[in-house]
Amino acid sequence: MNSTIETILNHRSIRLFKEEKLTTKQIQLLVQSAQQASTSSNVMAYTIIGISDKNVKEELKEISGHKHVINNGHLFIFCGDLHRVQLVASDEVRSKMMEMVESTEQFIVANIDAALAAQNLSIAAESMGLGICFLGSLRNNIERFSEILKLPEHVIPLFGIAVGYPDHKPEIKPRLPIDAVYHENQYPTDDKLISMVAKYDEEIKAYYQTRSTNRKVETWTEQMIQKYSNSTRLDVADFTKKQKLNNQ
Repeated sequence: MNSTIETILNHRSIRLFKEEKLTTKQIQLLVQSAQQASTSSNVMAYTIIGISDKNVKEELKEISGHKHVINNGHLFIFCGDLHRVQLVASDEVRSKMMEMVESTEQFIVANIDAALAAQNLSIAAESMGLGICFLGSLRNNIERFSEILKLPEHVIPLFGIAVGYPDHKPEIKPRLPIDAVYHENQYPTDDKLISMVAKYDEEIKAYYQTRSTNRKVETWTEQMIQKYSNSTRLDVADFTKKQKLNNQ
């Protein structure tokens, strides 16, 4: 096993950071690492916005509800971006581009490009001894999220990543068994998946009962039933239409 794989397998979400801020050089290196991620047709359909203004962080915390939106070494926001590709085109050419720009396919491309870049940044950060935490909670009010960042049409804010020097070391949360997520040649039977989930339920239940903080008695199945039985963030669909994304 090499050091890259060790870094990946030792991932844990960090929510408590020391006060030390990232240097400009560190920030640039992380963004450069993000840029080297694979991208569909070299579109690079994402934008990364660094948040250093305390007032902006306060506004974002109101949406998220999490203290580590403010208390971190640096906050990165990842956006799906299909605005930039239009800027080099004349008005006539741009109008011809809209069918593709506003298509579901390109919306998927933008989301994938942003996620790949974000994962590159995360692995790079952890390899530097930093900790990270993804912040999907910023979509709790996606319209306000977008307003704060002053995003134009064809750009959607997806998530944040808080990065910094860890001030705690939580246990690594176990994942589903590999047989639940990797399959050869075709999708597995429901019986096989149910069996794998049952095995994982026991493992994650034991983890929650014995971890050092926030102990509880809960299985993955119980968590998923609760999550998908309560509708949240349904405004995201209307917002994407407003941004003229995923329209066709």
